[in-house]
Amino acid sequence: MSSVRSSSYRRTVSDHFEPQDESDPAAHRRLRGLLEQIDYTAFASNREVVAQMLGPVDVAKFQRLALAAAHARAAWVGEGLALAGRSHLLTPEQTSRLGQLRATFEELTEVYEAMRRMVERGYLHCGPAVDG
Repeated sequence: MSSVRSSSYRRTVSDHFEPQDESDPAAHRRLRGLLEQIDYTAFASNREVVAQMLGPVDVAKFQRLALAAAHARAAWVGEGLALAGRSHLLTPEQTSRLGQLRATFEELTEVYEAMRRMVERGYLHCGPAVDG
């Protein structure tokens, strides 16, 4: 499924083929079987590659990522508040800096959501927090 993001609004669009012609049930079953094989291949590939590249995942990794996103959000909003208190008209440099801080927050938030989806879909196994 793909998603389109504009500002803070996300619209989800399904890009999977959904046959409308149900006049040939055997052809429909064959197509569904093929699509299931394709989906399973994508699942198996993701599970293998993602787990290999990211290694073991535990709650502590999620916590570190959530803290990084929280710090980025606070930096972005704090900078915005500080700028608003100094002047009514932002310079292009100030606006650029604010945009960079927002982009950092949004990227970390997307990473968190992506990692959560990987656990949800079974690409990664998430165990309890590991001490040490």
